[in-house]
Amino acid sequence: MLYCGHYMAITSSAKKAIRSSAKKHVFNLRRKDAMKDTTKSLTKALAAKDVTAAEKLLPEAYATIDKAKKRGVIKANTAARKKSRLALAIKKAKA
Repeated sequence: MLYCGHYMAITSSAKKAIRSSAKKHVFNLRRKDAMKDTTKSLTKALAAKDVTAAEKLLPEAYATIDKAKKRGVIKANTAARKKSRLALAIKKAKA
């Protein structure tokens, strides 16, 4: 069981809150990892000078970033910044 800090829950509602936050934590980590994986594969494609592969990965990267934003894993401005930087990297690689 996951305990927040070094405080132990006493009431049943607090115990349930710890359980549910632990479940949410796992889902959030999964979404964050998926987002990192797609952006990393896109940047690796750009590093290998494979612009067409990077362009094909861009919609997938956008989708994972938007899902993370929708579920509250990252904030809206962070999502916009990440998407903007990916698009800019592809634009620079084309030129």
